[in-house]
Amino acid sequence: MCGINLAFAYRPDAPPVDRAELLAVRDAMTARGPDGAGLWIDDDARIGIGHRRLAIIDLSEAGVQPMHSRSGRYVLIYNGEVYNSAEIRGDLKAEERGPFEGHSD
Repeated sequence: MCGINLAFAYRPDAPPVDRAELLAVRDAMTARGPDGAGLWIDDDARIGIGHRRLAIIDLSEAGVQPMHSRSGRYVLIYNGEVYNSAEIRGDLKAEERGPFEGHSD
C-alpha cells in the first residue's frame, strides 16, 4: 500500500505549506512505499501533496505520482486498485481519449 500526505493552508492568513514538514511526513512512510517518492506544491504554496510509491502493476516511471495532466492544470494522487481498469482503458481508447503513457491502473 502506498503512503500519501497532504497539507492545505485553508485560511487566507494561514502560513504557506512547509516543504520540509511535508517531506518529513512523506518520508516517515517509506515502509508503505519503498519504490519511490513524489512531491508537489502549488505555486502559491497553499496546497502540497506527498507520495510514497509501492509499484505493483506498472513498475515504470509512467506510474510515478503525483501525476500531472498534459496541460499541467490538474494534479492527481491516488492509492488503491481499479479492478476494471482494463475495461475502462478499452472504453477510453474506443472513444479516442488516449493516448496512455503507462500501464498503471
